[in-house]
Formats: sequence, structure tokens, C-alpha cells
Amino acid sequence: MPRRRFQLRPLLTKALFVLVGLGVCLFLLYLLSPQSIPRRRVSLAHTIVLRLASDPRSFNPILAQETSTTSVTSLMFVGLVRIDPFTQQPVPELADSWQVYEGGKRWVFTLKEDLRWSDGVPLTAYDVEFTFNCLIYNPAIPNSAKDVLQVAGEPFEVRALNDRQVEFRLKDVFAPFLRAMTQEILPRHALEEFVRGGTFNSSWSLGTDPREIVVNGPFRLKRFVPGQRVELERNPFYYRKGLPRLERIIMLIIHSDDTALMKFIEGELDLVDLRAGDYRLLRRLDLPGVKMYDLGPSLGSNFLAFNMNPNSPLERYKLGWFRQRKFRQAIAHCLDRKGIIETIYQGLARPQWGPMNPSNGFFYNPDLCKYDFDLAKAKQLLGELGFADRDGDGTLEDEQGHDLEISLITNANSSERMEVGSMLVADLERVGIRCHFLGIDFNNLVVRLTSSYDWETVLIGLTGGMEPHFSRNVWHSSGSLHLWWPNQKVPFFPWEKEIDEIFERGVRILGDSQRKPLYDRWQRIISCEVPVIYTVAPLRLSAMRDRFVGVKPSPYGGLLHNIDEIDTK
Repeated sequence: MPRRRFQLRPLLTKALFVLVGLGVCLFLLYLLSPQSIPRRRVSLAHTIVLRLASDPRSFNPILAQETSTTSVTSLMFVGLVRIDPFTQQPVPELADSWQVYEGGKRWVFTLKEDLRWSDGVPLTAYDVEFTFNCLIYNPAIPNSAKDVLQVAGEPFEVRALNDRQVEFRLKDVFAPFLRAMTQEILPRHALEEFVRGGTFNSSWSLGTDPREIVVNGPFRLKRFVPGQRVELERNPFYYRKGLPRLERIIMLIIHSDDTALMKFIEGELDLVDLRAGDYRLLRRLDLPGVKMYDLGPSLGSNFLAFNMNPNSPLERYKLGWFRQRKFRQAIAHCLDRKGIIETIYQGLARPQWGPMNPSNGFFYNPDLCKYDFDLAKAKQLLGELGFADRDGDGTLEDEQGHDLEISLITNANSSERMEVGSMLVADLERVGIRCHFLGIDFNNLVVRLTSSYDWETVLIGLTGGMEPHFSRNVWHSSGSLHLWWPNQKVPFFPWEKEIDEIFERGVRILGDSQRKPLYDRWQRIISCEVPVIYTVAPLRLSAMRDRFVGVKPSPYGGLLHNIDEIDTK
């Protein structure tokens, strides 16, 4: 009988893996222990370090359509008014005062004295006139503001009366007019040549010399390193004298939520938005010098949307599926909101059924169509549309024999959306729907949604607020962000036509109590027709280092609404 050879190499290999694994675990335990976490590798006085989830696509606020850009430009540009984050009422910004005439059809704003752009050039009423007439209302310049800043289908007439006074004439009453005057004002002297030359749409790109980007907000661009960081510096000509107190804002481009959390724990970030698991982890760690915030349900929304656009490269039969209300309702019954809240958000979220939630305030309508998690009901609705598993392979087919197979995309840098998508895919398969789920780069996702229209279903979100009309570009059939079928000449669905009429009428009625029934109807239509299926509203959870003074948390404005007043201790 041959002797059995003792093999040492496999045992050593296994032992090495065990030791390495143990070492990694011990390192992570050490790293996450409060006593091991450094306050900061380098002391940064009068500086705050924030996270940016993706590279901006531009530094031009007129062209911005995604938060990766507006998160930067909102720190660089301001409008005639701003919204008080506590009272939600308009208060002066660049404007010093305003007068109203002709029952709200004529407004005259007087600008503050001695306003200047970041290059020292005077900021005048002619810059306001230029922003509206030459940029927003310019048909050659794509922007979402023009969808909102009109009444009765007509743009405002804007005319500078002198250096400090600008007049707005409206075709009819425009209820949210003052709130709309938060629109950023841009410099005529720096941008007029681009408009005349037809190159405005490529102006202030990512490759532009920061010195050429002229701003009126608290900060101006200092440096942009693609894939790494955006650096802003104090604007010495900011209209609020002595402000901002911070000298620099550094925005690190961090695609992964997990990486952002680790960098916050290590002291490289001063502020981080938290997922439910992150929130509970930091609670347990009880890090020194860190304060936690819960500002209630998000003002924005997360939802699943279907592409119904005939200008997309989708197969015609899939467009036919998505345009069927029963099909969309069937998918809605496959969404397990309770499971999502318990499993992914650990109880730190609320179900959402329509475009607004209780955090949006007065205009929220709770009387909506709701689709409980019910796979049997989903199968029934699909059966009524003629879907059946005719070949016994576990996947339904339509009456023409096409497999019920769809693709779902979302932004890969959102781990929560990736988890929601994975859960939904598993439940879709249980009713016989084969779903291919893919996470992609956020900017690529935006291109697909707004330019190429190369998508089938998407899991995405939008920011939100108290004023329904400011989402007109999403809900009006002609809107550039009317996600499922943008820029329609004539509304395709009867319910789209009704929503168009609601937004046309609602904006021309003074008095929120008179407007509310219209917007209640809009929310109910969306919830019943389900062109988008809402998921859940996560609580707005954040952690911030306590080395800052002047932070005034607001349910509507968040932690940085008064960024110009914040400073290090």
C-alpha cells in the first residue's frame, strides 16, 4: 500500500488566507473604533470639505439639469430673492425691494446699491434683462427654467428701466412669481459674446479657466480636477459685506456612498448624508466631535419610470406595454415598500404614493391611489392584458409571443437604489417578468434620460419643494423633463391633457387655498395612472463635524442653507 504524501503547500495557503482575513477584520475594527479615528489629517481653518457624488457637467447654471452641477453652481450664483428656510417666504437677495402693480401683472424690482460681479464689474438691472431675454427665453438655449417662467404660454416681458430698476410684465397673474425670482442672474458682460456667436451652450464648460467664470454668489470657482475635486474660494465682491466667513469649499468627487462614509469617519469630510445603516453605525460608534441630524422625510422623491417616448430606440411592442395603465399598475403591485423600508432603510423611511409627501407642506394630498405589494394581483392584471407563460419557461409572453423582458437602470453610486432595484427584480421574476438590472454612471444616466432616450425603465429621483408649479417642466407634456415622453407637441394621453390644464390654471390663481384643489387632482391622477411608481421617502439623515459655528438646521433648507454665515470655530 503506497504511503500517503503529506501536502504542506495547500495547508499553508489556507492558513495564509485565514491570517490575511483575520488581519483585515482586525484592521477594520481598529479603524472604526472611536479612539483610532483622527480628527483630521490636515487642519483646514475657514474651510469646509464636502462630497460631490459625480463630476459636474458644466459650471453654467442655465444649462444645468442634474444635481452634480447645481450642487456647485448654487454656491456661485444667486437671484433677485431667496426663500427663507424657516418661514418659506420670499425675502430680498440681490433685490432691495419690489412693487406690484395692475393686480400682479406688473412688478418693478429695485436692486441693492453697489452690487458687483466677482471680477468687480457693476451688477445692474441690465444683467437681469439679459438673463431672461437672451438666455432663458432664447429658443437656441436648452434649459428647464423656460418651462416654469411663463404664464398663459407666454414668457415674461423683462425690461431694465435704469441701472437699478427692472420691470416684469406678465400676460396674466402668476401665483408663484416671487418664488420664481430665485432664478440665478448671470453676467451680460461675460456671456453676451457667446450668445451672439452661437456658442453659449458650450460656454463655462469644465475646461474653462476659472477666472473667466464670473459669479454673484458667496463663492467663485478656484480649481476643478476631473474625477477628484472642485474647489471654491471666497467671492470678495459678494453683496453681503463681510461674508462669506469661510474662505474655501472643497468638494471631493466620491462616487461611492461607502467610500464617502469611510472618508467621513477618517476625518477627510466634514459633512456626509447618511443611509439608514450609516446612521445607526455612527450612532453606535459615537464619534468624538460629530453631530447627527434627522430633518424628517426627504422633500424629493424616488420612483420607477417607464419610457413611452416614440423617439426612443425601444421596440414598438415595449412602448405598447408601457403605455398600458394596467401594465404599470401590475408593476406597482410588485413593489414591496414595507420590505424596502424594513430591509434597506431599517425603518428610517416612509412610503410614498405620489409626487408630494407630508414634508412638502400645504399642497400635499394624502387621498391617493395606493398599490399594496400583491403579486397575485399583479399576475391577474398581466393576464387581463393577454400575458401568459405559453412555452412553460417561467417567463410570460405577450399575445404576439414576445417574452416579457425589460431592462432597468439606475445610478450605480446610489447603493440604496441598487438595493431597491435588486429587490424589485426578484419580485418581478416571481410573477414571470425577466428583468435585467444595471447600475451606470450618473452623468451617463442623465444623457440617456434627456438626450438619447435609450432606456426602458429607470429607478431615479428628483428634488422637491413646496411650490407645485416649479415642477411644471416635469409634469406638463411639453416639459423637457417630462420623463416618460418629453417635449410633446400635443399631449398623448387624456390624463396628460388634464394635467397640462391644471398647471396652466393653477399658476393664474392668487391664493393657495384656491389653488390647492387643482394640485390635489394632479397628485391623484399621477398616483392612479402611475406613469411613475413612487417608492419610499427616506429620512434626511446627516452627520457633521462640530468644528463649525453658524449652522442653523432647517427641515426645508438643510444644514447649509446659510453657507455664507458658517465658519470654523
